[in-house]
Amino acid sequence: MPLTAQQLDRSAGSVIGMAVGDALGSQYEFGPQHPDDFVPQFGVGYFGHDVGEWTDDTSMAMPILDALARGDSLGDPAVLGTIAGEWDAWAQTSRDVGAQTRAVLGAMRGVFTEEAARAASESHHRSTGRSGGNGSLMRTGPVALGYLADGREHALADAAGRIAQLTHWEQDNVDAVVIWTLMIRHAVRTGQLDLRVFRGEFGDATPRFARWAAIVDEAATRHPRDYQEQNGWVVRALQAALAAVAGATDFRDAMYRAIRGGGDTDTVAAIAGSLAGALFGASGIPDDWRLRIHGWPGYTADDLERRAVAAVGAANG
Repeated sequence: MPLTAQQLDRSAGSVIGMAVGDALGSQYEFGPQHPDDFVPQFGVGYFGHDVGEWTDDTSMAMPILDALARGDSLGDPAVLGTIAGEWDAWAQTSRDVGAQTRAVLGAMRGVFTEEAARAASESHHRSTGRSGGNGSLMRTGPVALGYLADGREHALADAAGRIAQLTHWEQDNVDAVVIWTLMIRHAVRTGQLDLRVFRGEFGDATPRFARWAAIVDEAATRHPRDYQEQNGWVVRALQAALAAVAGATDFRDAMYRAIRGGGDTDTVAAIAGSLAGALFGASGIPDDWRLRIHGWPGYTADDLERRAVAAVGAANG
């Protein structure tokens, strides 16, 4: 599938947008809601991240992006095992690692395979009774770049769900990442937001589709502030991010809306940024924001753009 210049711009935007939202929202994490005249600024993060530095949300996406840029298949169990191992290496020095992610990585005891990760993830879910944190959704934006070609929706859904379950077993995590990556894919391909893009994967007349259609429809008419409570839960995080994007006039507006919602602002803004970037493109992200961002493993916005272009070229060329 040859990509147009606009599609390449939107591909890069989906990755840069994630990182920008993450870094911009970092200092407001766990904070209150803000009024519509509040203008978020880059600052030192809640966990001590530098000004413009992205947090765990984007860092966990980097091994996925790098794998795609190398031409690796996210359907390969060995590749997923390598990604889990890279997460573990990152977690050793990271300022912030989600409690559930850290617990699952620790339970793998140095055996980094997809099978070991899934076993640890399922065991954690069964022992705690839940595993619906938003850590699965925050990192999966780049997955869409590997499946832009015609007819690749089902393969995308499979890869996104498997990556989610490396640490987050609950079905809500699988459904949320499938919906989000399909929305990103469609936005990169068309420049449009499609609230029903997951119909083909969920089945038009199924309770699963009906439930998520209602969740998505509600969010598209609301503000992220309506989802501040429990936006660490993957369903509320998806709704907050979608509310930020669906009601926005441009990329900047989407990020402001996401952060004004309060709560888990870096994660909601990172999730929203991946979709907003896919809609408005890297060219729609303010230049001064692009210049500020940086993070593990020593990347800048230029590095993200190069890897995004390499990823779509390797997977869709």
